[in-house]
Amino acid sequence: MTGSTRSSGGLDDRRKRLLFRCWHRGTREMDLILGRFADAAIADLASEELGQLEALIEVPDPDLYAALTGDAVLPAEHATPLFDRIKAFRAVDHDA
Repeated sequence: MTGSTRSSGGLDDRRKRLLFRCWHRGTREMDLILGRFADAAIADLASEELGQLEALIEVPDPDLYAALTGDAVLPAEHATPLFDRIKAFRAVDHDA
């Protein structure tokens, strides 16, 4: 997979921006993790969850990747139920 499989059509500007940013992180691993999650969930996230995602994508890739893989602990302000959803989503093979 090389990029988003979801069209941004029908999304408001905030969701479009987040979808783009999730797929353009800077490291391919994080593109795939956050991008795939955004493809699947962006349309259904509540406003509060969108805010949490906006804050989460400001975390540097190495720190966020380490937290997602269990090699580091995420700072408390980012350890939200949304982070747990992303972590659980990552554990499933979505290409199968």
